[in-house]
Amino acid sequence: MGKNYDAEDVGEINLPGYNLHPLTGDRRGQWAITVSGNWRITFEFIDGDAYIVNYEDYH
Repeated sequence: MGKNYDAEDVGEINLPGYNLHPLTGDRRGQWAITVSGNWRITFEFIDGDAYIVNYEDYH
């Protein structure tokens, strides 16, 4: 995610290989992008901006 995006919809940042997907359960409203193995970048997407960005192994 080192690029500067001007996205209005979270789907606009789903580049090939990102595997962008919504999280579920108590993490509903958050999104994840695959980095490697179990590692993901997770974030909330609000009004065209990413907030609460984390790099985590959430499995």
